[in-house]
Amino acid sequence: MNAIIVDDTEAAIDSLATKLRKYGDVTLAATATNGADGIEIVKRHKPELLFLDMELPDMTGIDFLERLQQEPDYWCYVVIYTAYNDYMLPAFRNRAFDFLLKPIDDGELDTIMSRFYADRQNGKSRQREDGAVKRNGGKLLFYTNAVDFRLVQIRDICVFHYDHEARVWTVVAAGCDRPLRLKRNVTKETLLKIDDSFVQVSQRYIININYLLEVRDNTCCFYPPFDKIDYVTVGRFFRRKLINRYNSL
Repeated sequence: MNAIIVDDTEAAIDSLATKLRKYGDVTLAATATNGADGIEIVKRHKPELLFLDMELPDMTGIDFLERLQQEPDYWCYVVIYTAYNDYMLPAFRNRAFDFLLKPIDDGELDTIMSRFYADRQNGKSRQREDGAVKRNGGKLLFYTNAVDFRLVQIRDICVFHYDHEARVWTVVAAGCDRPLRLKRNVTKETLLKIDDSFVQVSQRYIININYLLEVRDNTCCFYPPFDKIDYVTVGRFFRRKLINRYNSL
């Protein structure tokens, strides 16, 4: 099992590397002393476990985590380790697995590694869900940036719209005074997997079929409270699939 350490202090890297040797199945694949090199070695080695310092010479650990979350098909367990516990809340908001203070206490490291092994063994990998980070019954928790989120009922969502200029998906939902802008790592595949009611009607739009009243002049017309939406057009490559889906209701 590969691990990587990203820390701007060689002595800290050496100390942690020595402590990790007691875990027989952990292989230290690479180390880096700055964020840019750290991102590159993560992409190259795709470790299961990453120990990340919060104060790097070219970026913060939070910046590093945000960059890592933009990788579409990759996720790993991230342990933030730093001398400053002020970073604990931002680390967990950015979905770090655990938090370790310097100087490293052997008992604390053992606890973290035990949690890691248990989580890994039980299959609770908590792999990224690309912006819709938690589904609880009929609700979705959307992370809109590094720290902010919005809880939305699935049944209240009408349209997902891809903003080509900003390169992000947005969601139009009842109770929201404006579209919610999702994180850049959100993909159409993830949105379509949320619920069977979501159907792609063009490269730019995914709709909730339950709100579709009719298609008039190739434009979707919706039931209230979304009856004012008049910009969702149906792409010709998606038209047949939409008709089949609509007829199956």
